[in-house]
Amino acid sequence: MAIKSLIINPGSTSTKLGIFEDETLLFEETLRHTTEEIAQFDKIVDQKDFRKKMILDFLAAKDVDVKSFNVIVGRGGLLKPIPSGTYAVSDALVHDLEIALGGEHASNLGGILAREIADEIGVPSYIVDPVVVDELMDIARISGVPELPRVSIFHALNQKAVAKRYAKEVGKAYDSLNLIVVHMGGGVSVGAHTGGKVVDVFNALSGDGAFSPERAGAVPPGALVDLCFSGKYEKKEIMKMLIGNGGFNAYLHTNDAREVAKMAESDANAKVVFDAFILQVAKDIGSMGAVLSGKVDQIILTGGIAYGKYVTEEIANRVKFIAPVTVYPGEDELLALAQGALRVMNGEEKAMEY
Repeated sequence: MAIKSLIINPGSTSTKLGIFEDETLLFEETLRHTTEEIAQFDKIVDQKDFRKKMILDFLAAKDVDVKSFNVIVGRGGLLKPIPSGTYAVSDALVHDLEIALGGEHASNLGGILAREIADEIGVPSYIVDPVVVDELMDIARISGVPELPRVSIFHALNQKAVAKRYAKEVGKAYDSLNLIVVHMGGGVSVGAHTGGKVVDVFNALSGDGAFSPERAGAVPPGALVDLCFSGKYEKKEIMKMLIGNGGFNAYLHTNDAREVAKMAESDANAKVVFDAFILQVAKDIGSMGAVLSGKVDQIILTGGIAYGKYVTEEIANRVKFIAPVTVYPGEDELLALAQGALRVMNGEEKAMEY
């Protein structure tokens, strides 16, 4: 019998829904939330009832019986660092999402909504590979300043999904391969996968690595300290420079990589910025090649920016000496969440305990 799942992926101004039978998508929908609607809530968790009502109203409008689902899956949020896997949504997990243990983020609502809806119909609820997945080897945590350890925050859901997809396509076990996976979207993360774990990765949110459409990535630390103490900026302004207004936004006033690619065809400055992005991603791949001692089976490029032929070809030209390159454009997060739950429901994996 097919397993029917409801997938809930909350974003800052939307809630993406997917309905699956096993791995077959029946339909998906993005429920939009206006700035005014979101502004009425002080905290992310306060939006729970508002978003839940929208979800249930939408299902009713589509004549979908909520009791027909065998499992509810939510996007994982900013929890404590945890190993990769599919996690049953426990009381402890919900508590940490509700108090925003790792910070305020819309994805914190994923597990909360999944648990509440699932409990009401008597089915299990899960989250899968949240951004805080942490499998770093000990030596990858050292930064050079004890007070500033390197941390693992990256696109774990998509990185793990495409790595396992590649392994399945070549008929090998994921944990038998050495892979470098590059997610290129609003943020960029480059991870070294070996033995089924991401043993090193560039912090995609507020840390090291390549700049992205809206994040600064690694910047000269001395100059950053000088900027912080220049008296010109408040802390929140500095943080906005690094996350939100960094990268393409800072140089070209857009976070749309497609627009940047088009600008680069006729604007010399835009081309320099675009090529700098490509160079930085390639350098990150080279770094992860060293992490894997040069023994790399495949480099995988994924995320929305991987739809761009110029980007993927130029990156491949720079790194193909390390390993062959495979491109899986986009980030099918709804499917990845459904697959994570299916592996547990079908007995392929055991649910992790938070």
